[in-house]
Amino acid sequence: MVTSATNLSRSGLSDWLIQRFSAYILAAYTLRILGSFFLHPDMDYAQWTAIFDSNAMRLFSLITLASLCGHAWIGMWTIGTDYLTASHLGKAATTIRLLYQAFCVLLIAVYLIWGIQIFWGN
Repeated sequence: MVTSATNLSRSGLSDWLIQRFSAYILAAYTLRILGSFFLHPDMDYAQWTAIFDSNAMRLFSLITLASLCGHAWIGMWTIGTDYLTASHLGKAATTIRLLYQAFCVLLIAVYLIWGIQIFWGN
């Protein structure tokens, strides 16, 4: 059994709730974007950028980005703790799992910072 302190909330129920709630946010954002395409099938670049010029859409995008990062971390942590175990990898399992988790954290942090820069940078 893996007993790692690298999970998001230290509780399986909390992680499950975070992942489900973040999935609803991701679905709502997807519907918002798809709705824009259906309402404006001939959308050009000016109309597309106008959608993201409002602070409400930028905030919704930022919340969605944070939800995506939390959702991804819980999923990747679950994969790592389920499959990168001593029964699969032997003595090196803990080292491999920690390297995997460090890589995931770094990648998610880069995507988060990059996304913030895209949505809020001018």
